Amino acid sequence: MKKIVILGGGYGGVLTAKKLAKKFKNNKEIEITLIDRNPYHTLLTELHEVAANRAPEDSIKIDLKKIFAGLKVDVVLDEISNIDFKGKKLKSEKATYAYDYLVIGTGSKPTYFGIPGAEENTFSFWSNDDAVALKRQIRDMFTLAAKEKNAAVRRSMLTFVIIGAGFTGVELVGEMAEYREELCKEFYIDPSEVRLIVADMAPKILPILPDKLISKATAYLKRLNVEIVTGAKITEVGKGSIALGEKNVVAAHTVVWTAGVEGSEIVGSLEGEVKQEGRKRIVTNEHLESVDHKNVYVVGDNIFFIPEGETRPVPQMVENAEQAAPIVAGNIEADIKGTAKKAYKPGFHGTMVSIGSRYGVANVGLPGKLFMLTGFMAMLSKHAINMFYLSQVVGFNKVWTYMMHEFFHVENRKSFLGGHFSKRSPNFWLVPLRVLLGGMWLYEGIDKLKKIWVDPNKIFLIPAAPHAVDASSAASEAVNAVKDTVDAQSAASAVSTAKEAVQALPVPNFVHSITNWFMDLMFYQADGSYTFLAKWFQIGMVAAEIVFGVMLIVGLFTAISSIATIGMAVMIWSSKMASTEMLWYAAAAVACIGGSGSTLGLDYYVLPWLKKQWKRIPLVRRWYLFTD
Repeated sequence: MKKIVILGGGYGGVLTAKKLAKKFKNNKEIEITLIDRNPYHTLLTELHEVAANRAPEDSIKIDLKKIFAGLKVDVVLDEISNIDFKGKKLKSEKATYAYDYLVIGTGSKPTYFGIPGAEENTFSFWSNDDAVALKRQIRDMFTLAAKEKNAAVRRSMLTFVIIGAGFTGVELVGEMAEYREELCKEFYIDPSEVRLIVADMAPKILPILPDKLISKATAYLKRLNVEIVTGAKITEVGKGSIALGEKNVVAAHTVVWTAGVEGSEIVGSLEGEVKQEGRKRIVTNEHLESVDHKNVYVVGDNIFFIPEGETRPVPQMVENAEQAAPIVAGNIEADIKGTAKKAYKPGFHGTMVSIGSRYGVANVGLPGKLFMLTGFMAMLSKHAINMFYLSQVVGFNKVWTYMMHEFFHVENRKSFLGGHFSKRSPNFWLVPLRVLLGGMWLYEGIDKLKKIWVDPNKIFLIPAAPHAVDASSAASEAVNAVKDTVDAQSAASAVSTAKEAVQALPVPNFVHSITNWFMDLMFYQADGSYTFLAKWFQIGMVAAEIVFGVMLIVGLFTAISSIATIGMAVMIWSSKMASTEMLWYAAAAVACIGGSGSTLGLDYYVLPWLKKQWKRIPLVRRWYLFTD
């Protein structure tokens, strides 16, 4: 039995564990364990959304048990305090874990550069708990300031300083600038009283980006009334104040530290046992193995590796973890099987930063060929990349949740799409439309059923074969049909049908040609008569009109029913048999797709029950094909 232990449930650890589980899913001699002190994986790149109350607290947490449901990964909740490399053991206060292969992916923690008072008097911003604590602090300050009569104290309560103008700091201050508007309105505070400051010792913000994008980001922050302080040496952080240079002391009850990171505590404690460089990162070879221990691999932020031809180590970013994970998993597999290992040759696709919910800047593209994006396109790229990552971790389930809180369930238009997709109204307004639509389809179906009942062999839903009759003979047949009709009601129906044929909706030639080809293949014989399939297709269409009409009336599976009726409308239109009335049918069906049966309909009872049964299916849990 080979034991593989992944230490850390961050980006690199989770992806490595999933890759290993896939490679060894049928190998009973491999045991894979992931150890983390938290029962969830945190989306660290989304912390600012929780801190500024744009996204729910749970939205950036993913249960590790859910991630590895159905996979060959044992999740253990524990905090490792020591690694015995010689004995190949991990130790905590309560247990010891043996390993044959160890993957270290414990991530980073804030570094304070020895600045007096920085660690004690600032809010860190590197975990879900940090984001939640900051959100409470921001709200508490507004609550207290609204009652404070001392102007100086009130001013310090409403001053928020973010130290660090890299990606994390800029994303946080941008999000807080939007949140300020909501809080000022709620607590009756003039927005001019609230100061937002982002400060850095570097000469400019977002130094990794091109100057053009830095200028764009700077201009947008100023438009949000954010004060930018660069080139300022942080000399001391006191209780309720911070020195931004020798003469610039700012009174502030809230100072957030995002100025830099170093290796996690457990990695820091390994000094002397593993070679470290660059703020406690573990030095690896090209296979991402520790240079000191052959069976120890490193992933994510803990890697210190300078690729061939580069002068800097790989950056501490999510894409590094995404690209390193399959290399680590593949090299462990290669070591077990005795095959050749692969070298890590990262090719990064750029970086992007959001400044609030509606604006961002990005430098993205292919390795060696990056494009500068701003505004809508930058935000689109950011969301696309986030959803791609989530699809690797929990598939459809988390991508759906992400779309809900980013695009559809947003308040105050806090989305790069504005509020166009976030407006929600009670579904009971759709009940009359749903019932009317269902009633119309039911009426049409029953009316056609009567004709089939009289003569099952008469085809009236499929036009005559084009090669069998020309337009003039078709008109003649219609006239004769009227003359030969015995009953007056049938005659009126025939005349009405002729009028509708004249007023049919236009169909593009290429669509009609495809339809004719299909009908000629399935419904027409060489002499122009109908095949047996034509009869059964007609019966099926009539049955569908009745069934879907009833389902819409009672509100059962209304999304499926609505989509199906749209499909029927399209088929009728493509055959040039749809009157202008069909536009109403299609538009009403589109409106009824979104949960119209959940109010005064059977979907209210049936769908929750089906959802429970669906989630019990192993394949569904394995591929995350459900919503929470």
